[in-house]
Amino acid sequence: MAQADNDDLINVIEEDEKQETIPETMPLMPVRDVVIFTDMLLPLFVGRRQTVRAVEEAVSKDGFLMLATQKDPNSESPGPNDIYAMGTIGRVLKMLKLPDGRVKALVQGITKAKITGYVKVKPWYRVKVEVLKEERMQETDMETQAMMRAVRDISEKILTLRGEMNNEVKSVLDSIREPGKLADLVGSNLRLKLEESQKLLEILNPIDRLRKINHLLVRELEFSAVQAKIQSDVREEISKNQRDYFLREQVRAIHRELGDPDDKAQEIKEYEKKIKRAKMSRAAHEESHKQLKRLEQMHPESGESSIIRNYLDWLTDMPWKKSTKDVINIKEAKKILDDGHHGLDKIKDRILEYLSVRKLNPKTKGPILCFVGPPGVGKTSLGKAIAKAVKRKFVRISLGGVRDEAEIRGHRRTYLGALPGRILQGLKQCGVNNPVFMMDEIDKLSSDFRGDPSSALLEALDPEQNVEFSDHYLSLPFDLSKVMFILTANITDTIPSALRDRMEIIRLSGYTEEEKLTIAEKHLLPKQIKENGLKPKRTSLPSDVIVKIIREYTSESGLRNLERELANLCRKIARKIAEGQKGLFAITRSDLETYLGVSKFSPEMDQEESQTGLAT
Repeated sequence: MAQADNDDLINVIEEDEKQETIPETMPLMPVRDVVIFTDMLLPLFVGRRQTVRAVEEAVSKDGFLMLATQKDPNSESPGPNDIYAMGTIGRVLKMLKLPDGRVKALVQGITKAKITGYVKVKPWYRVKVEVLKEERMQETDMETQAMMRAVRDISEKILTLRGEMNNEVKSVLDSIREPGKLADLVGSNLRLKLEESQKLLEILNPIDRLRKINHLLVRELEFSAVQAKIQSDVREEISKNQRDYFLREQVRAIHRELGDPDDKAQEIKEYEKKIKRAKMSRAAHEESHKQLKRLEQMHPESGESSIIRNYLDWLTDMPWKKSTKDVINIKEAKKILDDGHHGLDKIKDRILEYLSVRKLNPKTKGPILCFVGPPGVGKTSLGKAIAKAVKRKFVRISLGGVRDEAEIRGHRRTYLGALPGRILQGLKQCGVNNPVFMMDEIDKLSSDFRGDPSSALLEALDPEQNVEFSDHYLSLPFDLSKVMFILTANITDTIPSALRDRMEIIRLSGYTEEEKLTIAEKHLLPKQIKENGLKPKRTSLPSDVIVKIIREYTSESGLRNLERELANLCRKIARKIAEGQKGLFAITRSDLETYLGVSKFSPEMDQEESQTGLAT
């Protein structure tokens, strides 16, 4: 209710409205965001000039005013079609004119009515109304009494959950004996939508209206219970956080008195030192200090502070300017390649040419080498040999089956457990910004709804773009131009064309039988003898035996199965020695079936003339 000095108030009508006769026509006040029920007492602020004139006319005559809700609360000039036909006839009990031209009116709902026509629309609405009488029913039958008691009980529960229940409210609820008046009182205080309140107003039968209120109260009780629980949980959480904060501050104060170091201040100082040592780019330096200030202002145990710590750890651990110095000796590089790989003369010549150009012009943007060949021909070991030749660190990642772009570019920090992409992870792992970075199985990349990783690789591999490679997690440019990328694939058909255009394809064909024999004698067999704990003097495997293994126990372009068969043979010998057998183990061709089982492949049969039904 409005409070003001008595001199400013205009008392309009005596309290006893029953002595007054309600006229057939009266001014109309369109109201927003509220539906006025009978016996409802409400202060209204009136600002529209048209409505102010309507209130003034009501005050100057008998005080009666038709109160109808407009359908669109945002409409400034509602027309007759924009106003609900059914509303409430009200009386202006008091009116206060405000300095800004607005009017504050205290109105009370008298009875329901329906607008039957508009007598005047300018300069304000004057309407013809039909009073809607409803039967005044006392709580006679048992069902009505039970329903009214349920409405009172649920209303009290809702008000209790809201913290609005008191003895005065309970007395008012208990004093109402008419079902319709109880429904109107509860309905006017429920937080209903505008359309629901209007529909409730339009129900003329008191019992039906009470039944509708009972249904709405049950729904409101559920909402209020959930809301009360949420508020209780929030209060408990806030109380717990405040208690924890208070206790931590006390502990910090005690530590300060004792002269102990402040953990948070110590952490901030440590990060400042790490930022200074990291030698970041300018953008990274600014971002790290910005995040450090945020961390300083946050609660140490909050989830956001943990995210910032992880981010700062990544920023300070990245090798922004740390690199190894290239030491390229072409003769030494040739020796390393020859020692590790038999044959492959053309491939080794191309690698030496590549290294020669890097030696003469270290800043050149050389091609991205891609070794293509069947499994086991030495693609990965060639990458390791190149790293050894230029004395750089070696990083290898496998892209087989990768289908998420975030594997390359990283996840955004908004996600829980976010990390940078595998490229930056590899650089952090090796600790320098110029390793030999091998990406295996580039032909086995795939894509789905999470993005296309091959598109993300374009920026990383393109010399024109990778100076400012952007990872989603860091959200800062990182220079990849010093990284020597080497890719491997089994086939080129499945490599995206845009990615293939940025590579120089170097094909590694399979080894000949003579090359396999040489590699087996010089590398594979000595390796397996050592790994299985054998002594070379007690193990003899002639060349003809190795040739038979190559021909009848393997069928491949590479050397993996050959190495497996040699390992299998050495394990059998190791078991015999472990069982106590002594002497020299000289394996012959006839012994292979005992050690390795029946031949898996038949030797090719040379036919001088083609025979029907036979393919060789």
